[in-house]
Amino acid sequence: MTAQSGSNTDVIRLDHVCKTYKVGEQEVHAVADVSLTFSQGAFCAVMGPSGSGKSTMLNLLGCLDRPTSGRYVIANEDISKLNDDRLSEIRLRHLGFVFQSFNLIPQLTVLENIALPLFYLGWSTEKSAVHAAELAERVGLSERLRHRPTELSGGQQQRVAIARALANDPKIILADEPTGNLDTATGEQIMTLLCDLNRQGKTIIMVTHEPSVALHARQRVHMLDGRVERIEDDE
Repeated sequence: MTAQSGSNTDVIRLDHVCKTYKVGEQEVHAVADVSLTFSQGAFCAVMGPSGSGKSTMLNLLGCLDRPTSGRYVIANEDISKLNDDRLSEIRLRHLGFVFQSFNLIPQLTVLENIALPLFYLGWSTEKSAVHAAELAERVGLSERLRHRPTELSGGQQQRVAIARALANDPKIILADEPTGNLDTATGEQIMTLLCDLNRQGKTIIMVTHEPSVALHARQRVHMLDGRVERIEDDE
């Protein structure tokens, strides 16, 4: 099964990927024999009921977990063959993460939260601040640089999280229920921002349980019991 845009350049490929957890004496097949390809510039929503495997799938795609079996290739590298240091580098160089709970550091300002990935890339403080300010302007927060997360609305916090996800200029943005803690109008604003980023060339893979949010994506991968049940493609 494939989930693709019009490009022939594959940025992610899963071949018969399984993820099995042991709960007591029982094996739980959280992801079961999934084969998917995501092309550069794809915008895909991964959907399914609770326990369908969509969150486990996102953890695998984000190199936060490894498959029990099968192959996951990202940036032309099979992650099953990589050590933890190389996996961290893959995440830092190629992936940006957006979470439902924002995951901002409350002690840091907007500017500092956005710039955090650049510290790990070895950027200077001055260069990081300039780049973070540019990203804040890009998501409409140039007037909030010195504010801390507790001084922001939920929508503003998610914009900070998106700017932080863009700091390392990733090819792929992984979003886990990005509108889950937002009201409908604010959620629509966040989805407009993600759609704009996709039009600018970012590959976006988003987990959501909301059909109205999933309609913003061009592909929808429906999961059930750890398997891909079907794929809907607008193209």
